[in-house]
Amino acid sequence: MEYLGWLLVGLLMGGGISYIATRCIKAASDDRSTVAALLRSHFHPIKMDSITISEREFPFRVRADLQRAIDRLFGDDTEVLHFCGVRKEYSHEGVSLADCVIESEHYPPVSIPPEFEEIDIGDENPVRVLKVGLWLLEKNQSRFVVLLTPTGQYGQITGMKFQVGTPNSPEGTKIVQSFFKHLEDAILKAESYRGKTLSLEQSEHSYTGQSTGITVHKLRLVERENVILPESTLKLLERNVIQFVQQRERLSKFKQSTKKGILFYGPPGTGKTHTIHYLSRALEDHTTLLISAEQVGLLSEYMTLARLLQPSMVVLEDVDLIARDRANMNSPCDEILLNKLLNEMDGLKQDADILFILTTNRPESLEAALASRPGRIDQAIEFPLPDDSGRNKLIRLYSEGISLSGEVVADVVRRTEGVSAAFIKELMRRSVQFHIERNGSGEINSEDVSNALDEMLVSGGSLNRKLLGGSGIE
Repeated sequence: MEYLGWLLVGLLMGGGISYIATRCIKAASDDRSTVAALLRSHFHPIKMDSITISEREFPFRVRADLQRAIDRLFGDDTEVLHFCGVRKEYSHEGVSLADCVIESEHYPPVSIPPEFEEIDIGDENPVRVLKVGLWLLEKNQSRFVVLLTPTGQYGQITGMKFQVGTPNSPEGTKIVQSFFKHLEDAILKAESYRGKTLSLEQSEHSYTGQSTGITVHKLRLVERENVILPESTLKLLERNVIQFVQQRERLSKFKQSTKKGILFYGPPGTGKTHTIHYLSRALEDHTTLLISAEQVGLLSEYMTLARLLQPSMVVLEDVDLIARDRANMNSPCDEILLNKLLNEMDGLKQDADILFILTTNRPESLEAALASRPGRIDQAIEFPLPDDSGRNKLIRLYSEGISLSGEVVADVVRRTEGVSAAFIKELMRRSVQFHIERNGSGEINSEDVSNALDEMLVSGGSLNRKLLGGSGIE
């Protein structure tokens, strides 16, 4: 009997708790903080079943441009009556406007303070973008709502979804069309990223705490006089890149293609990447997209950006890692990546203002379908080891800030035959370091250079000499 008594007490208490919880949920659903109550009040006297919902999804990486578009749109002839964040418990797939409209007693969507995150777009200040937001709006005495939420699959956010709720009327249709047209125009302008140097972000987190999706690179400034190459190489570079871009409009009038593929090849450290830095500055109105070999799986997305942000320059460094001869490939995955690259280069329209720059240290290993067919690679430009004149200029370039006599420069030129430009740069740095260690007066002497050369070529052994690009020295 005592057991039954305690059981009865437990049932009564459980029922009481359940009743209280139900009443609390119902009270919450009647509260103005629930989104359903806000929408009901906003559209009154129009019933909620007379509202139509339209939606569009945009790529996650263009959030900065979407935010800028919203900031401009809601500040013109559209009045913001209420703005808030939205949250729904136990909603792993996100919240939709349909969820917000439905009267629910179990975990209804509620209004919360809006949440923002900062995106670095390469400007002085980052852009604050909204994560989830609901706007209650009025335009020309017609009320409507806009909901912004992330969307994706398998737990990965891939885009941003806009849903617009309007009365089912011609005026409501006009509001929807105008709103989405405004967003589309903002995406096409791409103000946040156009003309910058970009790569797609793959890591989940940034050490700065800022979320991007697109990384904006601040490349070092390389002027024309800092590009130390043989005269024949410079002429090829100027004609096939700078002059080609300048003549694009006239080429187009004569029905000629305005896209081009160029291969930079030569030993490591001869200035291929250095020259790309120069070109990214010289082609001021171009957007530069930097693709590393491990990112080639994102090639389709890179090309979508290249078309959107054209005129653009797509740089794929160490292309031999994914475009080597098919006979030397180890798996079907390698061939798939190669085919993707070939298809993307072939799939460009003739009037696409896109410049491909591919680099390699091993041109002999490239797949013939890439290297031996105009329309993919239209010009190969060799970056050789610097000659005497080139080494002289490099020594003076990389000794900026410290003095060298003509005799020392001539001595370094004589003793560095067969080295790369990168070797000269490191040699000058080490010479300055030895100069500092002996408390020098600001002028490098032959002893400083000899100490540096000994450390680079002798002390470290043949491997160190090879690693530093000095294997050509006798």
